[in-house]
Amino acid sequence: MLDATDRLAHVRARFALPEDIVYLDGNSLGAMGSAVPDAVREVVADQWGRDLITSWNAHDWWHAPRRVGARIARLVGAADDEVVVADSTSVNLFKVLVAAARLRPGRSTLVIEPGNFPADLYIADSVADLLAMRLVKVEPADLGSVLDSDVAAVAFSHVDYRTGRAHDVPSVTAATHASGALSVWDLSHSAGALDVRLNEWDVDFAVGCSYKYLNGGPGAPAYVMASRRHHTAMRSPLMGWTGHARPFAMESSYEPGPGIDGMRCGTPPMLSLLALEVALAAFDELSMAEVRARSLSLTRLFLSLADSVLASRGFAVVTPRPDEERGSQVSLTHPSAYGVVQALIARGVIGDFRAPDIVRLGLAPLYVRHVDVVATVEQLAALVDAGEEREPRYHARATVT
Repeated sequence: MLDATDRLAHVRARFALPEDIVYLDGNSLGAMGSAVPDAVREVVADQWGRDLITSWNAHDWWHAPRRVGARIARLVGAADDEVVVADSTSVNLFKVLVAAARLRPGRSTLVIEPGNFPADLYIADSVADLLAMRLVKVEPADLGSVLDSDVAAVAFSHVDYRTGRAHDVPSVTAATHASGALSVWDLSHSAGALDVRLNEWDVDFAVGCSYKYLNGGPGAPAYVMASRRHHTAMRSPLMGWTGHARPFAMESSYEPGPGIDGMRCGTPPMLSLLALEVALAAFDELSMAEVRARSLSLTRLFLSLADSVLASRGFAVVTPRPDEERGSQVSLTHPSAYGVVQALIARGVIGDFRAPDIVRLGLAPLYVRHVDVVATVEQLAALVDAGEEREPRYHARATVT
């Protein structure tokens, strides 16, 4: 019934999904758009193969980072000239943390959450070391306990990658600004699934990957957002040639390009960038409010079934119950979580595991159906009833978990 009345049910057809698989790992790698293979073949055969280097002009490769950035800007509530696709999430986080710190001279503290994705923690550590700053780790709910006149920037993830907890971006950003600091948000686990409104929330900088809910493909380039109010004063610490004001003048000294162009660095990976551009067409004619409503419907159903079916089988929900505190995933703990995930995959339902005991199930709202939620809960119950999660074959750790 829920799928039959779902206004976004038709969007699933925009993806190439195996018929015998329930895919609940779009929060790690989004499904492939059905238009992507032909588009990539055309880029390889014609744009690269036939037109060769002339494609930088003939097919406007040079402006693709801004063009694709503008498409992402619509999905995260930013202006077209505030987002550019470039480099990786880690590289972009490095850029904006250094830029933010330098916009607040005389302040020597960076703040980040201790449970953030490890790459964010590593980058924050490196920035603090490079700039001789103090790095303070605190949960977003406790931010007020560390905010003072020495804090230059606060960097949090919108959605916790393990539990799916969605943080209150507007209130955290407001508190950050009240102390005179700048806000930095990682949208990797929210953009494309939640109704993100960066400008409405007064966010200074944001970064994110494009291969999760944005479905850009493995290793697709990331993006960086910088509010217009910082475009004149901000400076990227990575002065790459594509970020130069006149890159083809081949000048020996660096002058940053105007606005968000100054956040470009190296030559863009054109094959994956153009694949991302096509993938983003899956969002055409959709409002993020509609997408978020579907996400909430899916996660509400999963939580209800988890309570009625899975709680008695050793599973505990760690994802927040209130809608406003939840991303687009449901995370369950189980004593044999790794074995559960492997046995679930063997049954045709792909989720993932996060140490030490989390079964993480991403409900990508563009293509996951309510019937997929029901099937997943049924398979989880069946495999635990059969004791499959304890079988030795499901405990051999793969390189990627």
